[in-house]
Amino acid sequence: MSSVRRVEIVVPAHNEQRHLQACVRGLLAAVEHIGAARPEVSCGVTIVLDRCTDDSVAVLRELPIQVLPVDAGCVGAARKAGVAAVLASCEDAGYRHDEVWIANTDADTVVPTTWLETQLRLAEAHDAVIGTVTPFGLTDDQHRLWLREYHLNENHPHVHGANLGVRADTYLLAGGFRELDSDEDVDLVARIKRVTTRWIATHQTNVRTSGRETSRVEGGFASYVGDLESGA
Repeated sequence: MSSVRRVEIVVPAHNEQRHLQACVRGLLAAVEHIGAARPEVSCGVTIVLDRCTDDSVAVLRELPIQVLPVDAGCVGAARKAGVAAVLASCEDAGYRHDEVWIANTDADTVVPTTWLETQLRLAEAHDAVIGTVTPFGLTDDQHRLWLREYHLNENHPHVHGANLGVRADTYLLAGGFRELDSDEDVDLVARIKRVTTRWIATHQTNVRTSGRETSRVEGGFASYVGDLESGA
């Protein structure tokens, strides 16, 4: 297995101006950290703006990232378009697919400074890294319910597009993201597990994500949080 030489961070966003600055600040801090720890690895950040009617473009202006506007209206299609765009750039730059790591997260998520460093350490023995999330903005009751149901440990059963890394050759072998309105991350991971045994579900990489009850994606994480209170 080749060492990772290039990391591409892909983030879909639909009207997330309230969260984007914190999201990108966290990503750039993680990029700076991995640059110091692993200077042989270069990184790119791409925000996929899907039918945004808010001020997301203005929020991102002047930041050292790539902005990809799309008219998908679908989180799976937005992720797919973002990954396709960055892989095309990697191919043009001469990177092989097994040298490229795709780090997926969400616009309402803040990653820790060590996020990429941890993923790349795990990538030395794995083709996919399936991390955990910790929601912010919950009430005390919601937080207690969440802790009761969620597994913050190794070999956990959860899948989150907000914290998912995969080697590009494995991503392509599995067929990539499908144009699904929700659970596109769960769908991809199920197919990854069919093409490789070299995956890890781990709490070693954890991100903070919005615990809002009103979801922009039916069936997404916010819907899960809302279901906890309703007992669904």
